[in-house]
Amino acid sequence: MIPNTLTIAGVDPSGGAGILADIKTMSALGAYGTAVIAALTAQNTQAVTGISPVPPAFVAEQIDTLFADVRIDAVKIGMLGQRAVTRVVADRLAHWKPAHLVLDPVMVAKSGDHLLERSAVDELRESLLPLATLLTPNLPEAGVLLGSSPVDSLKEMRRVAEKLRRLLNDSGERWIFLKGGHLPGNDTIDVLHDGDRLIELPGRRIETRNTHGTGCTLSAALAALLPRVNDVPEAARQAKAYLVQAIARSGELTVGKGHGPVQHFHGWWPAPSQGK
Repeated sequence: MIPNTLTIAGVDPSGGAGILADIKTMSALGAYGTAVIAALTAQNTQAVTGISPVPPAFVAEQIDTLFADVRIDAVKIGMLGQRAVTRVVADRLAHWKPAHLVLDPVMVAKSGDHLLERSAVDELRESLLPLATLLTPNLPEAGVLLGSSPVDSLKEMRRVAEKLRRLLNDSGERWIFLKGGHLPGNDTIDVLHDGDRLIELPGRRIETRNTHGTGCTLSAALAALLPRVNDVPEAARQAKAYLVQAIARSGELTVGKGHGPVQHFHGWWPAPSQGK
């Protein structure tokens, strides 16, 4: 059965991040993607020039209307922007209880622009984290969630993953996917932790500026894969492998002058012929 997946996030008009990137990823990985728009941005590959909030009541109405009709097998949460939106998303998902909830705590764009109100961080920590089955922070986001400075070593990442796991609800299988893309050097090791097992996912840095939306793409891939694989470590390995290839083939695209997008459809679109 083809899974139905939902992304609750913001819109990036350039298509590299946010809901558009999520739908591309879910489609590429064989899931039917649906979306609830939580925020609007004026954004390209170089900067976020404006953010327009969506009324929290309308976010709730989108969620309730969708769940009332469509079987949703997995949800991915990305940019929420506002404290009130964060609260209402947590409330409606606590009501509908999706089997898989992947939370990407989007706080800062690749350009350095802030995408989450500072006052919303506490709300995210208190109301959404306990609902997540899988939390996917990068190292700076982990530091914000824990109220500490970002770490820069694998040894410290293991300790941070353990601390983050304590923020999640203890009922059921719940995981931390701590992303190591901000580690110094050429290794990009990610850490998976469920409170018992601690699994390292090795990787090597790919030299490219086309990294816009990598976090969105990874979390959307996890949401697309979990209903089929139904095993978090295996879904994580497959999602990372998909993202690595999307980054490696990102040079096939010519989108913008800043941090370009990854190639979401690398498994479907043939590589351009050399010299053309």
